[in-house]
Amino acid sequence: MHFLCPSAALPEAHSRAFSVDGINLLGVRRHGQVYLYRNRCPHRGIPLNWAPDAFVDESASLIRCAHHGALFLVENGECVAGPCEGEVLQALGCHEDSQGIWLKN
Repeated sequence: MHFLCPSAALPEAHSRAFSVDGINLLGVRRHGQVYLYRNRCPHRGIPLNWAPDAFVDESASLIRCAHHGALFLVENGECVAGPCEGEVLQALGCHEDSQGIWLKN
């Protein structure tokens, strides 16, 4: 497993970028649960964010691709609006314990 950050570094309704072995990731906390995805839009294969740690929409209920406006469900990465509707973000296994948030190998 790879340590990503302490739990407090990813508060409720926020997102954060990570990089592990050259792979860009994004984490989102929603309803206390941490979701981890590869930071790669299925539409063009480019990063989703336009600014550091900026992945969620104004309501913090959807992940948004800043480049083409695609919207993804936080809970499963499914695109529900935009040019890649029906496609999904690549989900990654994560684990949270008393030390913080970990990427599972």
